[in-house]
Amino acid sequence: MLSPPLAATPTPFLLPAKSKSPLAAAPAAQQHPLLPYLPQCTTLRALAQLHAAAVKSGLQAHPAFVTRLLTLCTDQGAAKPAQLSYARQVFDRIPGPGDVVWYNTLLRGYARCSAAGGARPPAEEAARVFVRMLEEGVAPDTYTFVSLLKACAAARAGEEGRQAHGVAVKVGAAEHEYVLPTLINMYAECGDARAARTMFGRVDGECVVSYNAMITAAVRSSRPGEALVLFREMQAKGLKLTSVTLISVLSACALLGALELGRWIHEYVRKVQLDSLVKVNTALIDMYGKCGSLEDAISVFQGMESRDRQAWSVMIVAYANHSYGREAISLFEEMKKQGIKPDDVTFLGVLYACSHSGLVSEGLQYFDSMREFGLVPGIKHYGCVADLLARSGQLDRAYEFIDELPIKPTAILWRTLLSACGSRGDADLGKQVFERILELDDSHGGDYVIFSNLCANTGRWEEMNRVRKLMNEKGVVKVPGCSSIEVDNRVHEFFAGDGRHPKSLDARRMVDGVIEQLKLAGYVPNTSHVFHVEMGEEEKAVSLRYHSEKLAISFGLLNTSPGTTLRVVKNLRVCPDCHSMAKLVSMVFNRRIILRDLNRFHHFEDGVCSCGDYW
Repeated sequence: MLSPPLAATPTPFLLPAKSKSPLAAAPAAQQHPLLPYLPQCTTLRALAQLHAAAVKSGLQAHPAFVTRLLTLCTDQGAAKPAQLSYARQVFDRIPGPGDVVWYNTLLRGYARCSAAGGARPPAEEAARVFVRMLEEGVAPDTYTFVSLLKACAAARAGEEGRQAHGVAVKVGAAEHEYVLPTLINMYAECGDARAARTMFGRVDGECVVSYNAMITAAVRSSRPGEALVLFREMQAKGLKLTSVTLISVLSACALLGALELGRWIHEYVRKVQLDSLVKVNTALIDMYGKCGSLEDAISVFQGMESRDRQAWSVMIVAYANHSYGREAISLFEEMKKQGIKPDDVTFLGVLYACSHSGLVSEGLQYFDSMREFGLVPGIKHYGCVADLLARSGQLDRAYEFIDELPIKPTAILWRTLLSACGSRGDADLGKQVFERILELDDSHGGDYVIFSNLCANTGRWEEMNRVRKLMNEKGVVKVPGCSSIEVDNRVHEFFAGDGRHPKSLDARRMVDGVIEQLKLAGYVPNTSHVFHVEMGEEEKAVSLRYHSEKLAISFGLLNTSPGTTLRVVKNLRVCPDCHSMAKLVSMVFNRRIILRDLNRFHHFEDGVCSCGDYW
């Protein structure tokens, strides 16, 4: 798409001291008579009326007027599709080549505005403006490429971004200190990690912006370990950490459950006096919530002098993840009293809280109230309602809800119901749901395992064998369980049944010793979810013994002082036997255990779990 004719020998790229501004260049005597009225136009209608007056007086192409008009339409606080469309119409009607400032203003607007309705994606429109710019002989400057690449990044338009990069190379702009970090970010946002890394390697010197782009990209692509390596490189080089750095690293800590590193960052935030920034505090709340320290999340939230909608929403989600449904609802109601309008993320947190706390009627009422705020439910909101009904045992109603959705249900929605069928032992409905899932996605090993176990639990051995045969034929494998625990500022990972961790043998021995002590307190292995016809009860118990969460908990018992809280993160749903074992460990060893699995947090203390066994 970006293929205008270029000079055979392009001149080297030179950044002017200042971009030419028609507004600055126009003498006072030639100022547009309507210019003072532009800032008073707070609506698109008012802006259009003033523009009509300018057209009537023949002054619509006055440089100062056009510059201010385009700037108002594309301002960061008001870059909406309708206003951006109007700015484009104004721009298109200006005769002759425009000023570089006009092009840059439009491109900046496309970088800030996401596509809406049937409109073209912002990257495509930005590319059209850029092509016209080159065709009319207007030389792009640094700001041109920065805005164009940001528009491509926002729309995940990798192809347009690569072509823009090619033009930047031809005119000598690609290595500029402003353009290079934007290129890194563009490739990272578009999923091209190799290109982002290549561009990062071309950074000359110690560029904080480039490091920030790489760290943010690693977090967004679920590579938190890589983000922390880059963060430590920044520290080793003595680079100044910005709020962008800290927010991204806090997100990495949240993904890994690295609470101690998160606390160190919190102390650093206080030291450099960034604790007044709403976005930094919001990232801290999110980190503490996801790392299992709800009390710290509450403390940060309560200490904020001002809170935006995102801060309220993140705190509501934190309550929801920790099964504090009533508290989440109370905070939601307080948010509305403060005059802050909830968005789709806020409602997602409230619905999630109701689902995890068994608040069925409340959840359905909140779901119905979304339209009162002008919000259309998305697939995740529908998923929460399906989960709400399924967890409460209303399986048939959940099936009807999913089947009659106004949008096509995803495999994840059906998967939610399949899990509930497995818990409730409803093999007939489970079979229907399993078949619906296979129509959408037949590559997820967990689906086969759940339905196979359901068949075995209800004595449908022939069906069970058929499912396992199908699983083998398609080459589908179950995702191995992996649990991590942070000890002495290091995150240790354990996988079910294998010995990858250098201390796994010690952890296994500790598991053996722990189980022997738990048996004295009444522990009996829960083998109800182990379905192997050829296995006896003793063999089934052995197969459960070295699950990843048992290894992580035992490693924590072995390597921390008595009374220390153990915080474990698991990639899958905790199994019933490990759940029972964790409850007893908390009582026998007088330890508080906070376990984050795929769906929620479990707080084990004095032999009781916060989920009330409702999971």
